[in-house]
Formats: sequence, C-alpha cells, structure tokens
Amino acid sequence: MAGAERARKNAPPREDVLAAAMEMIAERGLEKLTMAALGREVGMSSGHLLYYFHSKDELLLRTLEWSEGRLGVARGRLLTRPGTARERLDAYVDLYVPEGHRDPHWTLWLEVWNRSQSAAAESAARDRQAAIEGAWHRDLVALLAEGVSRGEFRAVDPDRFASRLRALLDGFAIHVAIGLRGTDREQVLGHVREFLADALYAAA
Repeated sequence: MAGAERARKNAPPREDVLAAAMEMIAERGLEKLTMAALGREVGMSSGHLLYYFHSKDELLLRTLEWSEGRLGVARGRLLTRPGTARERLDAYVDLYVPEGHRDPHWTLWLEVWNRSQSAAAESAARDRQAAIEGAWHRDLVALLAEGVSRGEFRAVDPDRFASRLRALLDGFAIHVAIGLRGTDREQVLGHVREFLADALYAAA
C-alpha cells in the first residue's frame, strides 16, 4: 500500500501525461498509443495510468478535452482581437480546419466520436463531447451576430447559419484529416471562402 502511495506521489502531473499522449499521436499515430507505450513515455506503469484514467476511452477523451482547452484559448484570442468580423471569421475557419492529413487533434476527435457510438459508451462522455462542440458553436454564433449588427454580413439567423457552416467545415475537415484526394487544406479553405462570399458577406 505504501509503495502504491509513493508511486502516485512520484507520478507526473496529469497534464504532462495528456501532453505526452497528444505528442505520441502526432509523432507515431493513434494506433501506437497504448497504455503500456504511454506509460513508458512518462515513466508510469499501465496500471497506474488506469488508476488515473480508468480506461483508454477516458484517457482519449481527457486528451481531447485538454487539446480543446488549448484551442479554446487560441480561439478566444482571435475572436477578441481588433479588426473586422470578417477578418476574425477567416481566422476562426483557419483554426477550425486541420493542418493536413493525420492532423493529431482531428485524428483524436474522430476516434473519440467513433468510440462514443458503442453501446457501452456512457452518456456522460457524450455530454462532454457535446460541450466541446457547443463552445465552438457559441463563439461562432456570437461572431456572426456581431458581423450582422455591423452590416458586414447579410441579415442571416446567426444560430442557423452557424449550424450550416460548421456542418460544411466538419465535412471538409474530415476529408483533410483522412487524406481524401482532392481535398487538401488549401483547397478546402478556398471552397469555404467562396461559400462565405456567396452566402454571407454583404455586398460592398
């Protein structure tokens, strides 16, 4: 018992474990992220990792939440910086779309959502995933509402338009993340810019 207590005290901070998990996904791919491999990376046994996270599903979800927290900080900075609503919407889209094939954040996002479809998945985990999506949606709705009020955007319903735009972004983002031919990042950004110009931006 004393040995287990000592091991817990000597364990790296949980955030360091999550950062190491994300780094492993980026460098080696999700398939290489096992409890044993992660344990070797951070100097813990797989048993101690299970003590902290209970399951690999929980580890993946916690890692996604940690990564989303970092993205949330970046999103908050870009949405509150000076400039037009259009400039900030461009920055939002740029942040949303994956960097490329096997983007680690999107690879993790897809895996977590895929695992949540199983009958054994807990509704609480699905609620946590929905909270991640909700944060992106609320920020986009607020940005659209601001652009409409300033006359930069057409008089769209911000909530409805945000739902449609995010569905478009999600579809394109998945294509980029899985490496679908003909849908690299720059092509996708071009498609989104054209859509926004046609559907949202007010005529000069």
